[in-house]
Amino acid sequence: MDDEIKSRVVGIDISNDRTTYAIVDIRGEIIAEGEFATSDYPNVNDFVTKLTEDMVALMEANGGFLSVRSVGISSPSANALTGCIVNAPNLPWKGVIPLAAMLRDRLGMAVAVGNDAHVSALGEYSYGLAHGMSDFVVISLGVGLGSSFFSRGQMHKGFQGFSGEFGHTCLVDHGRQCACGKQGCVEAYCAANGIVQTAREVMAESEAPSLMRSLERVTPRTIAGCCDQGDQLAIEVYRRTGYLLGIAVANYASLVDPQAIILTGGISHAGRWLLDPLKASFEEHVFQNMRGKIKILVSRLNDHEREVLGASALAWEVPEYSLFK
Repeated sequence: MDDEIKSRVVGIDISNDRTTYAIVDIRGEIIAEGEFATSDYPNVNDFVTKLTEDMVALMEANGGFLSVRSVGISSPSANALTGCIVNAPNLPWKGVIPLAAMLRDRLGMAVAVGNDAHVSALGEYSYGLAHGMSDFVVISLGVGLGSSFFSRGQMHKGFQGFSGEFGHTCLVDHGRQCACGKQGCVEAYCAANGIVQTAREVMAESEAPSLMRSLERVTPRTIAGCCDQGDQLAIEVYRRTGYLLGIAVANYASLVDPQAIILTGGISHAGRWLLDPLKASFEEHVFQNMRGKIKILVSRLNDHEREVLGASALAWEVPEYSLFK
């Protein structure tokens, strides 16, 4: 097939629980998609084999393998400059994983790999609230906590490709242990496990009744559900989380002076229980000349679709390559 008429790419989102892959056309429409559990493949070679087989089957069933131009991948701890996943604390594979090269060798087409927070920002810029903005920050709140920022319409990746590791900046000196090996990181307080730990601390500090005490599973989502029912201890969990996150985000904003800060990920859906204390703390701690001038927004894109669409946008940027020319 003539390369000039290739109008599709594949976008892949790798998270700690599942891997999603989709064929996306030039307009950003998802043609077909599939997924499997990431954790079922603790050996990365087995993972790449599974991903390759599933992708090829999906392509062959939807226009043919040769209709796809390239592949873009979103992954935690990925480096766009090297195409590697590097020391990912929340994925089953440790060390340096040359994922772009591994998949390119299997598929025979161009593959780009990007940090999930960077790709999320690209998806937001291309299809979401950041469309039309030149200077903004996207913060992903989930199992991990990542970020990316655009300056004058360009994503800032840093000299080594590791920019935006907001979750691993120090918030509390000698604080909680973080999965990255350091102590006191923002992620240890404001990502999923950190919020659950705060809930345990709040319940231990008080004998007051709380719906959280009878939860089968304590998660950021179930804690927010308790907030919706007026549970004061659950509300206190998100008050503490929002206060600390507000300090961290204010420091970030004071450095880069964005038009807006856009929150994504499951924890962003906690609504006012998180947003009200976050915004109050942000205004208290941000540089005074920026107070009242920076919007804090929650993404309107479906979390799953944002990552896949962002990965597809990444795929369009990589120089085309094919073994089948």
